[in-house]
Amino acid sequence: MNNENKIKREEIILQSNKMSHRDKINERLTFSAKNEPEEIFEVLETTGSGKTEEQVIAAREKYGLNKVEHKSKDSTLKRLFDSFINPFTVILIVLAIVSAFTDIIMAPVGDKDYTAVIIITSMVVISGALRFIQETRSGNSAEKLLEMIETTTNIERREEGREEIPIDEVVVGDIVYLSAGDMIPADIRILRAKDLFISQAALTGESEAIEKLSVLKDDSGAITEFSNLAFMGSDVISGTAIGVVVATGGETIFGEIAQALDEKPPMTSFEKGVNSVSWVLIKFMLVMVPIVLFINGFTKGDWMKATLFAISIAVGLTPEMLPMIVTTCLAKGAIAMSKEKVIIKNLNSIQNLGSIDILCSDKTGTLTMDKVVLQFHLNVHGDDDNRVLRHGFLNSYFQTGLKNLMDLAIIEKTREEELKDPSFIDLDKKYIKVDEVPFDFERRRMSVVVEDATGKTQMITKGAVEEMLSISSYVELDGEVLELTDDRKAYILEKVDELNENGMRVLAVSQKTNPSPVGEFSVKDESEMVLIGYLAFLDPPKDSALDAIKALNDHGVDVKVITGDNEKVTKYVCKQVGIPNDKIVLGEEVERMSDDELASIATHVNIFAKISPLQKARIVRVLKENGHAVGFLGDGINDAAAMKMSDVGVSVDTAVDIAKESADVILLEKDLMALEKGIIEGRKTYANMIKYIKMTASSNFGNVFSVLIASAFLPFLPMESIHLILLNLIYDISCTGIPWDNVDADYLKTPRDWDASSVSKFMLWIGPTSSVFDILTYVIMYFIIAPMAVGGQMYHQLTDPSMKLLFIAVFQSGWFIESMWSQTLVIHMIRTPKIPFIQSRASSEVTLLTLLGIVLLTIIPFTSMGASIGLAPLPKIYFMYLGLIVVGYMVLVTVVKKLYIRKYGELL
Repeated sequence: MNNENKIKREEIILQSNKMSHRDKINERLTFSAKNEPEEIFEVLETTGSGKTEEQVIAAREKYGLNKVEHKSKDSTLKRLFDSFINPFTVILIVLAIVSAFTDIIMAPVGDKDYTAVIIITSMVVISGALRFIQETRSGNSAEKLLEMIETTTNIERREEGREEIPIDEVVVGDIVYLSAGDMIPADIRILRAKDLFISQAALTGESEAIEKLSVLKDDSGAITEFSNLAFMGSDVISGTAIGVVVATGGETIFGEIAQALDEKPPMTSFEKGVNSVSWVLIKFMLVMVPIVLFINGFTKGDWMKATLFAISIAVGLTPEMLPMIVTTCLAKGAIAMSKEKVIIKNLNSIQNLGSIDILCSDKTGTLTMDKVVLQFHLNVHGDDDNRVLRHGFLNSYFQTGLKNLMDLAIIEKTREEELKDPSFIDLDKKYIKVDEVPFDFERRRMSVVVEDATGKTQMITKGAVEEMLSISSYVELDGEVLELTDDRKAYILEKVDELNENGMRVLAVSQKTNPSPVGEFSVKDESEMVLIGYLAFLDPPKDSALDAIKALNDHGVDVKVITGDNEKVTKYVCKQVGIPNDKIVLGEEVERMSDDELASIATHVNIFAKISPLQKARIVRVLKENGHAVGFLGDGINDAAAMKMSDVGVSVDTAVDIAKESADVILLEKDLMALEKGIIEGRKTYANMIKYIKMTASSNFGNVFSVLIASAFLPFLPMESIHLILLNLIYDISCTGIPWDNVDADYLKTPRDWDASSVSKFMLWIGPTSSVFDILTYVIMYFIIAPMAVGGQMYHQLTDPSMKLLFIAVFQSGWFIESMWSQTLVIHMIRTPKIPFIQSRASSEVTLLTLLGIVLLTIIPFTSMGASIGLAPLPKIYFMYLGLIVVGYMVLVTVVKKLYIRKYGELL
């Protein structure tokens, strides 16, 4: 280290001791931007070829892992609190406190009763504990699934050389290599750049790509405006660069913003749906509870009992197991999908996936085999020409950007030709690269400049045929270089069309000898070139694509292909896989359309070709605005904007970093059949959640409706508050098997979306059917069964208080058991529009838990526990009446169910 650099370094250290932590990092960034690479290397303790392993370990200990914590992970204590405290359990806790005062604290010594408090507390504990266990399990499962997805970056270290490593292993001082499609892994100082354009939208909100250089143009603006600094959270749109890492993890600008913000992400359609349903139930509860309170208060005169009863009615109207059921359904769906090699990054995405009715997909690798083969290397006449292949090889081999499948196919074909043609042997060693102009999606071409042993230089460019014709002034025909006239252009396009119609993708190759650079080689040098021939590639359709498209269509998902490829190749592939290809819309047509025109056309057209990245996002946006739930499947940087715009972004494990980061769902294999399974799993998840909500809301509403009628006419409460709480507890436990329930195949055929109004309609239709038989139970209990227990007398004839209590106990026991039977059977009746037990069977989990619930609750009145809460044994004849009531109830529900489906089109 020379003395001048040593003094500078000591000055920085001395100044940093007087600064805040953020100021120190900003000072490090500013110093890196304003000084030469050698001075930066000294301060960051690195070299132009990176750090040693010992230095890497030391840097990691000093600066930590390259991870950004958006917010600290919730502690176990906080997660426990969140599991136990929600609007539903708060009601139970309030009820427990009131019961503690009325039954224990204020009760006479001999009359203290702990039963109600114990049962209500048990209900809170069971509800909270089940939710906590399920959320912990689902959280652990999600973390394990996310570990299967790895985002990497290309770095150089002294011993290992260049290698791909996980982004979180990057340390300060690492040398980083960037190309199109990469995420910036940390805050870096750019050392060398070639046509480097970066999107900083995630950091600054600026939508336009910004050019970054290896020199600082202006240091008067904010650090994020420095031209030679690039920041974590940005993406490389085009070009290449080499940089040195200056800040990592929480010390990056992005990390600081992420830690400062504690905002929740915007609500998904799924979360909005659950909330809207919850509010419907809460509003209904707020209306019903005061009515129950006043009717019982005025008719019975005991306002304390009426209050307890009203609160227990509120609990009865609230599906307090909903958070646990939702978490379990989502976790189960995500784990099931992982077995199909589909990774759900966000648990809520599993339900969103089930709701899509349009899937937009890029063509390459999803419909095709993603195994591009260079089929032909042809001169302009369409004859085999090894010279075209050699030029194509030099272009693909020497480019430093992201090598796509066509580049790899060219290199592979050249290696094969080495065995047949000596001119291909050591081709990469006969030339050296002078410069390059990287690929971008606006130009749709890329160039390299190479020099041979004699000192002759050549610019070799390959790209889309139309783009190559626009920069070529000449064409090589029969060994002569001739002017590229309109007639010759037409001849070339005719040859290319013949290849396209056979499903081949065609790139044109041009060159010019001894090009004169305009300063450094740049896009301006891509002019007056000589077109020498074509490279024709075949990417055949997958064998499974036809079946996958049909399966998606059968499940109500319309597949649309949105690709940057030309229309002829796209039409050929789509024809092979069964996508309607009678109408194709091109990017230039999209550009001329208004949003309304595009929305109308996009709904009916299935193929869009020559589409730019921004046009992809626009098509997705107008489809969403037109009322569709849209998924987007892509793997390139050109797909990232559309994926972010869609309801569900789907990518693959081999995608570029920014595509994986934008996705909600990752396919470990490029297989549409796996996606179809994901859609089905999403619909199963929705089906089981909506089952619980609708069946619980409707059965509880039926019970409350029955209570209102009974309260108005009976001289006593039809059921004590503790009975209602216990009934609700056992019913909810029997519902915990619903996430594992079977779903009818017919139900999975159609996309599903949340509709809170359907819950209200369902309650109002199905709820009163149970009330009919509840009222019938009242009549039987009041006039037949209860009098039998007190010597045949009616309630108003009784004078002995103990006989009155026995009459009430028998009556309440009868309704207690009948309520559980009707509530539990409604699970089997409502879970399917078909005839339960015959045409559609519940899962073994649901069947077993509901059976256990019925048996347990039926036994309670015959036990000492039942006696302690005011219940009494029932005579055998009661069960004969109960059997008739249950059969009648099932018949009536079946009839109402059919009428409901006829009116509204579906049950759930």
